Amino acid sequence: MSTTLSGRTVLVTGATSGIGFESARTLAESGARVLLHGRTHEEARAAADRLIATAGIDGALLHPLAADFSRLEEVEAMAHAVVRSHPLLHALVNNAAMAAPERHTLTGDGNEIAFQVNFLAHYLLTNLLEPALTSDPGGRVVNVSSSLHRTGAIQWNDPQRMRRYARLAAYAQSQLALTVFAADPRVTAVSVDPGICETGLLALYGHEGAPAAEGAAHVVRLCDPATEIVNGAYYDRSERVAPAPAATEDRTVKRLNKLADLLVGHTA
Repeated sequence: MSTTLSGRTVLVTGATSGIGFESARTLAESGARVLLHGRTHEEARAAADRLIATAGIDGALLHPLAADFSRLEEVEAMAHAVVRSHPLLHALVNNAAMAAPERHTLTGDGNEIAFQVNFLAHYLLTNLLEPALTSDPGGRVVNVSSSLHRTGAIQWNDPQRMRRYARLAAYAQSQLALTVFAADPRVTAVSVDPGICETGLLALYGHEGAPAAEGAAHVVRLCDPATEIVNGAYYDRSERVAPAPAATEDRTVKRLNKLADLLVGHTA
């Protein structure tokens, strides 16, 4: 258990189950203040109550937050609320993710749903939280990615995959985008593949998974200021490895930012 996490403030998206829930638990057990994001207030509050009841976490360390990532206006509202109430944020864990559905699905914002929930919402959230993450040196972002990002391709001319949709390709595109985004110079960020774990995404991999707590340990380690990180680095569990070549190309980072700004209507 890290003592260097004590007193730090960390926001974990998708903290109501799986790796997000276990990351929130480990962070809070280490004395961090955890902003616990769920899709609804009820889900976030229930997750906090579960941590208090089952792990003996001090309720004062848990702050439930809600935003449905398929609605960008909710992401924006949550981000503004966080900056107001927590002007100093030490780490952001971009963990919330969904498996792309079998059928092509657009959100109300007009984006392919997995691309929005897994990447665009986190892009918008990270940018809006930049003032809180950079108000003190050492703020960092941990993007929970996947080895499947290596099979992905960003369809620049058809990011919504209107012309040709395949579930696995849509999911891989969202994970590649999230991994590329870690190389953005605005906030120090890394990506991590936490390994195949027993989460809601397991069906995509078709394997048995390790306990979610094992994956969470790799995420929490990267939140710890005792772990030195380099912007844009990619980890396969605890080992730093090279990501897909696109994730280290400046041109790709800039092109993705331009596309994401357009799709989220980002003006901040």
